[in-house]
Amino acid sequence: MGQLFGKVNDEIAIERIKSFEARERGGNQMKILIACEFSGIVRDAFIKRGFDAVSCDLLPTGRPGPHIQGDVLRVLDDGWDLMVAHPPCRYLCSSGLHWNKRVKGRQAKTEQSLRFVQSLLDAPIQHIALENSIGCISTRIRPYDQRVQPWQFGHDASKATCFWLKGLPKLQVTEIIPPKSWRNVKFAYDCVECPFGCDEPFCREHKKHYCDCGCVGPTQDGYEYTERDGFQFARPMISLVDRPNKLIWGNQTPSGQNKLGPSKDRWKNRSRTYQGVADAMAAQWGDFIQDKGA
Repeated sequence: MGQLFGKVNDEIAIERIKSFEARERGGNQMKILIACEFSGIVRDAFIKRGFDAVSCDLLPTGRPGPHIQGDVLRVLDDGWDLMVAHPPCRYLCSSGLHWNKRVKGRQAKTEQSLRFVQSLLDAPIQHIALENSIGCISTRIRPYDQRVQPWQFGHDASKATCFWLKGLPKLQVTEIIPPKSWRNVKFAYDCVECPFGCDEPFCREHKKHYCDCGCVGPTQDGYEYTERDGFQFARPMISLVDRPNKLIWGNQTPSGQNKLGPSKDRWKNRSRTYQGVADAMAAQWGDFIQDKGA
């Protein structure tokens, strides 16, 4: 099974074992497995909401918390209610597949990675979310169910992330962060019922009627509009000389590339789940499996 975080924090490991034993005696704390996670970000988001969550990875955990250091395939039968899996994307993502024809043995590693993904998706767990980059999982196994961006969950960052879901709903967007120099477009249906009793849509953000709130509407004069992943953004049509046409978020260069330079830890930093996405997983999927009773 691997080491249950004993050397770093025996107390947490003991508490986790106690909670598992209590559940066997009739407790209702649900067991969540965060597969292929060393950072503890998703694990801790579930723990904060009262779930019995544990991460598992070949690497030790990056911060104190319940963690199994070992092969996750050996613990898939341990009675989990939900698994959120983050298999390594190095040999699966579209940006690197061109190397398979240039580097001997790389295609075999892609095939091995695909078998690992299939094993995770076939795990005897009622609710599964598998996360990965855009790549060959969609063409070799099945298309993804949802694609999200960190800017849809309160982060000034762009990084397309795909989910393959089993027994879970799609994540709902929590907070849109527009790209540099752009503003969110607000529609009347984004507003709420007027608290003063009239029929006009009411802007909760500015506490005014929609027509008076100052938000950018979908057909406002003097603005240019663009769209990304189903969300519209607008900016004033002034001083357009030398203004970039690309939509750029805070983690990107002017050409749209990630700002992280080459380093031995680049893959680690790129693989970490954004906190806003992790919080949405814990809140939305956690509530969902509780309502379902797993």
